[in-house]
Amino acid sequence: MQPLLDTIATLTPNPTEAHRIFHGRGGLHPGCEHLALDAFPPVWLLASFSQPLSEVELAEIHCALSARCGPTLSWAYQFRHEGRSETRLMAGSLPEPQHIVSEQGARYLVHLLRGQNHGLFLDMAEGRRWVREFVAGWPDKRRLKVLNLFAYTCAFSVVALQAGATQVVNVDMSDGALGIGKKNHQLNGLTAAPGMGTASFLPHDIFSSWGKIGRAGPYELIIVDPPSFQKGSFVATKDYARLMRRLPELLAPGGHALLCLNTPKLDLGFLQAQMQELAPTLRFVERVANPAAFADVDEQRSLKVLVYQAPALG
Repeated sequence: MQPLLDTIATLTPNPTEAHRIFHGRGGLHPGCEHLALDAFPPVWLLASFSQPLSEVELAEIHCALSARCGPTLSWAYQFRHEGRSETRLMAGSLPEPQHIVSEQGARYLVHLLRGQNHGLFLDMAEGRRWVREFVAGWPDKRRLKVLNLFAYTCAFSVVALQAGATQVVNVDMSDGALGIGKKNHQLNGLTAAPGMGTASFLPHDIFSSWGKIGRAGPYELIIVDPPSFQKGSFVATKDYARLMRRLPELLAPGGHALLCLNTPKLDLGFLQAQMQELAPTLRFVERVANPAAFADVDEQRSLKVLVYQAPALG
C-alpha cells in the first residue's frame, strides 16, 4: 500500500477538477492493483476492487489524507466485488443539496454514496476532450448532428453542445440516468439558450428498434460507449457487432464514429477486426490516448477509444 500513501503525500489538497489521483489497477504499482483514488472535489473517493481493506489500513489512509488536507478533509471508501458495492463516508461530508464537479469547463452532477457508478467516468476525460475538439473544428456549423449511444448521464452531449453541435440525440435504456443527463445540461446552461444546439433524450433499447434513431439521422458524429458486460443489456463479445453493422447507414458522408471499449479481456484487435469485417467502408483514423493518470502496464488491457470515418461524397 506504500505507493498509494506516497501519492497521497504529494497530492494537491484542494483540486479544482474531477480526476484520478492513483490508478493501481494499471499494474504499475505492485501490491496496489486493487486500489484507485479519485478526486471529486471537495471529496476524495478511495475504491478497492475484489480485495477489501482492513480497518487498520483504512485508518492509515485516513491519517495520510488528513495530514495532507487538514481539517476540511472529506473522503469516502467503496469496496466493489462481483457487481456489488458498499460505500462508507469516512470523514467530513458531501456537498448539499447536490454534488457538482467540473472538468474541462463543464459541470456535472455526481453521487458518490449511491451505486458503483458515480455519474462521471473519469477515464473518458480524453474522449470528451476529443469530442469537444472535433465539434469545434467541424467546418459547417449549420449542421453537426451527434448520436450519443449508451449516453448514461450525457457528458458527451454536454461537451458537444458547448463546442457548437447543432443537435445531440442521447439514447440510453435508463430513464433515471437520462434524467441526470437533463440536469447536467441545465447546469451548463444548455437548455433553450439562444444560439445553442438542442438535445433530445430517448429512453430506449436500441436493439428493440432502430427506427427512431435512423429517422433522426444521418449523423456527423456517432459515439458508442457501451458497458463491456451488463447482463440483459449488452455483452461486448456478441452485441458490439450488431452496432457496427449499423454505422455505415447512420453516418453522414465524411462523418466519424467514436467506439469505446473498457475491458482488459478484449484487446484492440477485437474492435479492429470486427470493424474490418462488418463496416469495411469506414476508415480507421486513430486511437484516442487515455488520461495520463490511467497509465497501464499493457495498453491492450486499458480503455480503448477508436475513431473511424465514413467515406466522403465523390
